[in-house]
Amino acid sequence: MGRDWRDVRDNAMDGGAEPSSPLEPPGAGGAEQEGAASLPGERDAGEGPPAADVKRSQPLFIHAGSRKPALEEPRASSLPCIPNPFPELCSPSNSPILSSPAVGQGPPREGASHVVKVFSEDGACRSLEASAGTTARQLCEMLVQRAQALHDHSWALVELHQQLALERCLEDHESVVEVQGTWPLGADSRFVFRKNFAKYELFKSNGSLFPEVMVSSCLEANKSMAHSELIQNFLNSGSCPEVQGFLQLREGGRKVWKRFYFSLRRSGLYYSTKGTSKDPRHLQYFADLTESNVYYVTQGKKHYGTPTEFGFCIKPYKVRSGTKGLKLLCSEDEQSRTCWMAAFRLFKYGMQLYRNYQQAQARLSQPPCIGPTPLRSVSDNALVAMDFSGCTGRVIENPSEVLTAALEEAQAWRKKTTHRFSLPAACQTSPLSVAIHRTQPWFHGRISREDTQRLIGQQGLVDGVFLVRESQRNPKGFVLSLCHLQKVKHYLILPSEEEGRLYFTMDDGQTRFADLIQLVEFHQINRGILPCKLRHYCTCVAL
Repeated sequence: MGRDWRDVRDNAMDGGAEPSSPLEPPGAGGAEQEGAASLPGERDAGEGPPAADVKRSQPLFIHAGSRKPALEEPRASSLPCIPNPFPELCSPSNSPILSSPAVGQGPPREGASHVVKVFSEDGACRSLEASAGTTARQLCEMLVQRAQALHDHSWALVELHQQLALERCLEDHESVVEVQGTWPLGADSRFVFRKNFAKYELFKSNGSLFPEVMVSSCLEANKSMAHSELIQNFLNSGSCPEVQGFLQLREGGRKVWKRFYFSLRRSGLYYSTKGTSKDPRHLQYFADLTESNVYYVTQGKKHYGTPTEFGFCIKPYKVRSGTKGLKLLCSEDEQSRTCWMAAFRLFKYGMQLYRNYQQAQARLSQPPCIGPTPLRSVSDNALVAMDFSGCTGRVIENPSEVLTAALEEAQAWRKKTTHRFSLPAACQTSPLSVAIHRTQPWFHGRISREDTQRLIGQQGLVDGVFLVRESQRNPKGFVLSLCHLQKVKHYLILPSEEEGRLYFTMDDGQTRFADLIQLVEFHQINRGILPCKLRHYCTCVAL
């Protein structure tokens, strides 16, 4: 009754196709390669006891990773043929479950498609199909196209671990599928699509990013370096820059925070066991950046009891879930934390980070190849001068006549503006003129002061990041919230009426604006009473 399984396998090998290589891509071995590739190190189904007979009462193990078609064992004619009620579970090509591996199930397969869920800041979710090599920049371009947003290099994909209160911005070259594969099953981790204006701020001329007291170099012992020269030393593997300063450290397994003097070098992060001494006898090794990711800690006082709200965390790759193994640190202020985080990125990614910045700058100088171009550019390129004085319109081709028509149109707009100011207040305060600012991306309605600071902090504490919101204390007023020197400042905008005209002001009427749009556009060009110009507006895109 029994048959030797090795004989059956040898017969099938003689009359069938050659077994496919585990490294061969799907489809390269012909029509018979319908299954998944067998992984190296897995035991073949036929490698059982060599002389043992397989009895019909024993279970027959058929490996799911074999590329050869499963060999059907001849069954007795008396046994009824029962159809498979779930055929889709046996076909990897049609199975929605097997088409993309579950989160945390090993490295992604090349060429396979994977489902990646991305959330917006309002909680909406969009599922995208991505290959194993899809980078964070490519996924952001896909989302920009679907949301019909404006292309720029400030869009970012943020990895968020809600239960651990950790988040970090993925670098443009990182594989999204690989990052998702490190999440444990059932975790509350997610990707969030948002702006991050501080992503490449370290490559710009910003002397306040690296305070002189926190940075030293063995090549330039007693010489203060310019910002560009300092960045070059960070990127040059032959130089030895070092970031140093006091940080609060939480001891493992305890809730006690202690203050130590830390030094960040190319070999890793160290802290001194004796004051600010850098003697090798007093330096204690703390973490290796090449085997870890660095995260911002959100709500650190609530989750970890941090002394300040400027915490960050070094999370080794081997730590998949839970707080055990996390290395929690806390800075004294935002400037110190920003300096440490920028140094971590430079030491870990080096020239790759600078290449990402160069590629982002090159994309800005070229027209976007994905998604619609800004409406202003489309309209400007399509505008032609027309003359409608006759019965039919005609295109004006004479350059001097075109200039005259443009000047006449400008004069007509000035007359309309003067007429609008001369109208009674009842006519000026029409529903359209009062609510026109609500259509602007920088207007966020009635949000609280705390939510404003959180939103600006998430999108980057860079000089000039701003938004406009309704005032909670003054029902008729508005507030301009602006970031300067890594702090968020708030300026009250009050409406006023004089001689039948309604205007808005921030300086008790010395500078008056017809509406909020005019106020914002003025301060984008002129600083006025503000500490800096308005450069980047906070926006939330619905996916």
